Amino acid sequence: MNYSRFITAVSAARKVSKIRELTELTLRSPKSLISMAGGAPNPNTFPFKTASIGIGDGTTITIGEDLMKKALQYSASRGIPELVTWLIDLQKSLHNPPTAGYSPEEGKMALCVTTGSQEGLSKVFDMLINPGDSILLDAPTYSGTLAALLPLGCNLINVPSDGQGIIPPALKEVLSGWRTGAATKPNSSFPKLLYTIPNGSNPTGTSLTTERKQEIYQIARDYDLLIIEDDPYYFLQFQKPWTPSFLSMDVDGRVIRTDSMSKVLSSGLRIGFLTGPEPLIDRIVLHIQTSTMHTSTFSQVMLSELLHQWGERGFLKHVDSVAEFYRKQRNAMLASAEKWLTGLADWHCPNAGMFLWIKIHGISDTHQLIMEKAFKKEVLFVPGKAFNIESSEPSPYIRASFSVPSPEQIDQGLQRLAMVIKESV
Repeated sequence: MNYSRFITAVSAARKVSKIRELTELTLRSPKSLISMAGGAPNPNTFPFKTASIGIGDGTTITIGEDLMKKALQYSASRGIPELVTWLIDLQKSLHNPPTAGYSPEEGKMALCVTTGSQEGLSKVFDMLINPGDSILLDAPTYSGTLAALLPLGCNLINVPSDGQGIIPPALKEVLSGWRTGAATKPNSSFPKLLYTIPNGSNPTGTSLTTERKQEIYQIARDYDLLIIEDDPYYFLQFQKPWTPSFLSMDVDGRVIRTDSMSKVLSSGLRIGFLTGPEPLIDRIVLHIQTSTMHTSTFSQVMLSELLHQWGERGFLKHVDSVAEFYRKQRNAMLASAEKWLTGLADWHCPNAGMFLWIKIHGISDTHQLIMEKAFKKEVLFVPGKAFNIESSEPSPYIRASFSVPSPEQIDQGLQRLAMVIKESV
């Protein structure tokens, strides 16, 4: 693939940081090397010496003095090698990417660690999007994505979707409009990337089927699009086998995938990772070198020690238990919605994630209903317009999260919502 046509002028102008290059060279060098090149602080001055971290299964992770010095020091911008290697092996095991054996020029699969998947997404957008570019996405969509995209001055093109996500024929119709002169936004540039949350979409809870993913990937091939597969809820699919990813279908090197440990291990660790074609991941690493420099080394060491202690089998056993927890939470919310909201609202059953997307009958816009009336009843949701491309556009929807409240609180909260709706229509 010709990746140069996708990269912005700013990203293309990024060069390797010489200081970072020397730092990473030092990290790979034998202990006999005498380096006076870096500006790293002396770890003997650090007050933290050891750490012992209890794990839920009764085991312990111990970080001794030598490892602690490493954990508190600068590290490679791509991620500490032992974590990067573990994650690459995980991606190969879960997704079996066709690009894993390619050459870099062909789009060989590469990976880097990011400070949460949000940092990865933001840097991907900065790498690919110029002012005036047209970006395809299925809205409503994650508000954090909109916050990252809107300041870039791009044209956001909404692709019609339903309870199973993007509708492939609708995507093809949108794209064919440019070729026939009937573009959604006349005189705008032809789209070069498609963004989607394929599993448990935030906020709608929708998940793409395998068949739709295959159709969408073929359309991307036909129109030479990159696919941004933002998949933080991949491990929170409630049915097995898990739906194959776009990465698993990627024979061209046109998929950039974001993953997150926030939903299954810890949101506060701020660990995400990007997987995609090496020429593009290398561009992201150059950006990391001049911004965050690297994700917290301590967080990476802590995670790496846990993953190596568990192994892939132990990790997947853990994420299965997390998915089962959220499946029960979802079932509790569905039962309460049926109990209190029947006749007042519509919703569909999410197959993954943390959210129920509820359409309120008789209300054209839920903003005042939620921010004022529901708040007074001591229950809070997110009004649907927060996820619209145009934030001023009214929405009859609300996003209800079942991640934190207990089943009893969910039931009480939806009862309060029902009272507010009845008082408002």
